[in-house]
Amino acid sequence: MMRSALIILAFMAVLALVWTGWRYWPASGDTPPQEAIAVTALGSPSGRNLIGVEPKLHQSDYRSPAALQSRLAAYLDAARDEGAIVPGSVVVFPEHAGTWLVASGAPATAFSARTVDGAMMSLAGAHPLSFASALIGSDEDDRLAAALFRMRSAAMARDYQTIFASLAREYAVTIVAGSIVLADPYVEDRVIRVRQDGPLYNVTAVFSPDGAPHPQLVRKAYPIPSEAGFTASAPLENYPLFDTPAGRLGVLICADSWHPDVYAAIGDAELLAVPAYLQPSGVWDEPWGGYVTPWPDDVPRGDAGRLTEGEAWQTHALAGRLSSTQALAGMTAFLGGTLWDMGSDGRAIAVTREGASLPPEHDGGRVVVLWVGD
Repeated sequence: MMRSALIILAFMAVLALVWTGWRYWPASGDTPPQEAIAVTALGSPSGRNLIGVEPKLHQSDYRSPAALQSRLAAYLDAARDEGAIVPGSVVVFPEHAGTWLVASGAPATAFSARTVDGAMMSLAGAHPLSFASALIGSDEDDRLAAALFRMRSAAMARDYQTIFASLAREYAVTIVAGSIVLADPYVEDRVIRVRQDGPLYNVTAVFSPDGAPHPQLVRKAYPIPSEAGFTASAPLENYPLFDTPAGRLGVLICADSWHPDVYAAIGDAELLAVPAYLQPSGVWDEPWGGYVTPWPDDVPRGDAGRLTEGEAWQTHALAGRLSSTQALAGMTAFLGGTLWDMGSDGRAIAVTREGASLPPEHDGGRVVVLWVGD
């Protein structure tokens, strides 16, 4: 029965390719020029800082690891030109900065597609047998998305490490490498590996200045509805902290920064980093709709509709919760740009025990430097 289902699914995938006129060749489309990068510095220069990188990314940036690395390096160049790169720098990239490596090496049709669904159909069609096998092995609610990420997980882990390890070494900084969806990932012998038949997690790796990934990975505990159909919720036991040249670092992935039990798990971190991603475009100034993850007891339900989305981020996420921790400072960095039909919004939030600061509005990419005193 299993073999018959595999054959049927593979045959259907091949028919879909014929129907859409698919032809398989690597993407080679033009990459949009780099937008202007604004650098905002907060605080007095010292031996350590948090650098929030908010890149404006395009789907063509994911056609290869080299393309994405080049795009991201421009932001570190901008920080270095401003004198912000020091041995005690911790660079925070946004949530899902690595996730769309799922499309790396896909046919050109994946990058010219108008929608994510169209791009994913092209990607599945490029590997019909692998996709069919992964589909059979996936039991998540969103089996199609799960199959695509599971099918590509090993390659994604390799590309993710190549990019962010190279950047950490080149600029000699600690890097919080945004996040990526991988199948039950782990680090062994300084290499990020996956268990392809395991659950999918939204995870972040932290790379040291020598390019080595920390032995522990951060797994998102509170997936939002758009990812809960194919990613698992991670337990908070043994939550990792990272010893860096800047101090003890805790990382909370996006929605996790809204939950008090995650801060309780962090313990004695001196610095906090939040890779974030917010959709759709324009939502920052719209009324906040409330939690899409379980509602904590310490948040008034009346704030939904009363606060804007941006105000809620500054009230109930890192900016409003850092004072309940031992941390001295924190940085939230949002993904920018428009990938396929997905919009994005958000402004970096730099937080100290004195309060929160946002950079000026800017149409291009952003780098926000928060200097942290000793």
